[in-house]
Amino acid sequence: MKVKRWLVLPVLLLGLSSLLVARPNDQDDDGDRPAALGATADLSTAPRVGVDRPKPTFPLYERDKRVHGLKPFQSLVDAAAPGDVLRPPPGHYAGPVVLTKPLTIEGGGVVTIDSGDKGTVFSVQSNNVTLRGLHLTGSGDSHDTDDSCLDVRGNNNVLESLVIDNCLFGIDLKQSNDNVLRKNAIRSKPVDLGVRGDSLRLWYSHRNLIEGNEISDSRDMVAWYSNDNIYRRNVGTRSRYSIHFMFARDNLVEYNRFYDNAVGVYFMYTEGGILRHNLISHATGATGMAIGFKEASNAVVEGNEIIYCAIGIGSDLSPFQPDSKTWVKNNRFAFNGIAVQFTSELGGNVLTDNIFEGNLTNAVQSGRGKAGLNEWSGNYWDDYKGFDRNGDGQGDTAYELYAYADQIWIELPTARFFKTAPVMELLDFLERLAPFSSPELTLKDAKPRFVKPHWTLG
Repeated sequence: MKVKRWLVLPVLLLGLSSLLVARPNDQDDDGDRPAALGATADLSTAPRVGVDRPKPTFPLYERDKRVHGLKPFQSLVDAAAPGDVLRPPPGHYAGPVVLTKPLTIEGGGVVTIDSGDKGTVFSVQSNNVTLRGLHLTGSGDSHDTDDSCLDVRGNNNVLESLVIDNCLFGIDLKQSNDNVLRKNAIRSKPVDLGVRGDSLRLWYSHRNLIEGNEISDSRDMVAWYSNDNIYRRNVGTRSRYSIHFMFARDNLVEYNRFYDNAVGVYFMYTEGGILRHNLISHATGATGMAIGFKEASNAVVEGNEIIYCAIGIGSDLSPFQPDSKTWVKNNRFAFNGIAVQFTSELGGNVLTDNIFEGNLTNAVQSGRGKAGLNEWSGNYWDDYKGFDRNGDGQGDTAYELYAYADQIWIELPTARFFKTAPVMELLDFLERLAPFSSPELTLKDAKPRFVKPHWTLG
């Protein structure tokens, strides 16, 4: 009998899977049940595993002519001994560069390394490296090989006062811990927003300090599976996400300034995290949002100024973990389209001592009967209608926010386009004057502030 060829591979795979399931080594010491693979493994001291796709090598004739005739910077690196301080003569040099030993390179702001629009410009594959005062430019434009100005694959490195431009990705850290990235200027290639690379990307990289950097005209600053990092005093403009956390735990974002980005800071599938004393403004457009939460838990948002954004805080299924909270306190929400928006609400948000002024809508609560799931207390509302007869600074009656005609665009998002149209405003006025449907309670603050408190950005 002749066996059909297309039957051979499935039969072989089925037999192999049966052998794997029946392996005796998968039994625990008592032989009663299979042991969980790696359940007790300690990965803290595991060796580095290469995660990069092999990067191609480009001959000189494939690189831009501007780098033809330039001295390769790699020759200076090769000639230096481990631990040396390399101060190259001022000028332009040709990349790429691969650094595999501890070295300090001082560019003094007068050294440019150009890869001629191909591949990655500089790759650090060592610990205890310092790069300072270099201009890195001219990476390739391939997303498949993550062409960047600077790859970092090591720990305890210092990357300072670098100028990075005309690069697809800016600085790319993978499995790299305890590095310092300070006072760098990063700009992507001049292409459409969706096809730019990330200005700064962390992947499985922990306890890094990102401080005093200026990032503009890039895509995202993103942290994947990266914990306990500090983002401090950075400025981000004209990008998509100022910072995007994915599966990242306990990161600190403080004293940053984010302007004209589609989204300020987004926490997605995260645990913990502190966002404090930041200014986020002009996150506008269809996706404009200053701060976002998606299935995130136990975050603290404190002392931030959120102004001129389409949405101040957008929360979806957050906090996500049972019995967890999100604390929003002492922030200023001013002149936003929607100050706070809750969708797919689970409750657990605690909003205290915030200032709400000049917003088109202070809060939106999707879904009916969910207003009591969150806690509101001690906030200042510029549209509060009550009095303070005893002068204690607290309103005599609760602040209650109801949705009247707004229920139309809350429950039918496509109708939001008509949110401030004259007919919607008239309908809302008539609803409030003589309701012909039951308004929906959005929030209740039992202890509203009567006098606007003095507030300054930390």
